[in-house]
Amino acid sequence: MSSKPIIIAPSVFACDFSRIGEEITRIEKAGADWFHVDIMDGHFVDNFTMGPAVTEAIYKVAKVPLDVHLMIERPDHFFPRFQPFVRNVTFHVEAPCDTKATARTIRDSGCTAGLAISPPTPFEKIEPFLDQIDLLLVMTVNPGFGGQAFLPETMEKVKAAKKIRERQGLDFHIEVDGGIRPDTARVATEAGANVLVAGTAVFRSEDPVKEIAELRG
Repeated sequence: MSSKPIIIAPSVFACDFSRIGEEITRIEKAGADWFHVDIMDGHFVDNFTMGPAVTEAIYKVAKVPLDVHLMIERPDHFFPRFQPFVRNVTFHVEAPCDTKATARTIRDSGCTAGLAISPPTPFEKIEPFLDQIDLLLVMTVNPGFGGQAFLPETMEKVKAAKKIRERQGLDFHIEVDGGIRPDTARVATEAGANVLVAGTAVFRSEDPVKEIAELRG
């Protein structure tokens, strides 16, 4: 199990966008710790989502921190447009930018820096940066679309990250995103994750209070 407190970060991508303000308030009252905001550019992943204007609108309603996940080609160029509204900025190790410099610039801006890794990418690609980030996001589905099934083999990356964190005395969060429901949340937290991103499971639940409590375990 993770030694850190469990954080539930519902993904706004799964909300009813026709009433996004009400949705944010409803899920916040149900027990959300953060809101996870997925940004997709149609290039890095084959889908489009919201941009800075919608992120700012969420920020104006939400009372909990925003955790923005940049699934975009140029996170180094675009992250400053989100920075005023979010606490954490996560970008992908697969993105064509200078990973070390981008993480440092995000931290220098006043945000915490997260680094994400997709299922096909070997863990070794992210390992050199673990001492330079505040959060590691292990994607438990292939990024781009919600509602996918959890990939259990991704837990090997969670376990490896936890071992390195303990061995090197580091303090980064380990976040998982994709197919997270109470049963898979249990698998992920047992492997070492402490931040759980759940979209469909929370926003489309008939009882989000119960769902969040069950995710928290």
